[in-house]
Amino acid sequence: MSITLPPSATPLTDEDQALIEAARRTIDAVTDAGPDEDGVHTMGAAVRAADGRIFTGVNIYHFTGGPCAELVALGAARAGGATDLSHVVAVGNHGRGVKSPCGRDRQILADYHPHVRVILPGPDGLISARATDLLPFAFDHSAEQI
Repeated sequence: MSITLPPSATPLTDEDQALIEAARRTIDAVTDAGPDEDGVHTMGAAVRAADGRIFTGVNIYHFTGGPCAELVALGAARAGGATDLSHVVAVGNHGRGVKSPCGRDRQILADYHPHVRVILPGPDGLISARATDLLPFAFDHSAEQI
């Protein structure tokens, strides 16, 4: 099976690499899981605002469905006054590297930040792509609002 890249896919920039590093440093500093353990905090994320500020977050795992690291980072950005976001990335603890956002995160990004670029693994290495390209035929949340 071949993988087709999203139409907006681009190679990473030095700024993208710095964002990945911010997410990695964040989860490395606070993970509560040993190398072979499950933990409450195992993923880190970083969001870059259009003005260059970086906001980070970590997941909060809970059997009822805690928030993913990307959502925590989005909340931190909003709490910091950033409303125009340019990029987001998530990384796993213990050097697991960049991870693709889950379906719920893709839907939230498409709904609230459709033009944000998401850094994720591609077939030949890391890429960035617009959030809307990661969820073709997505549910249109805004069309359902009265």
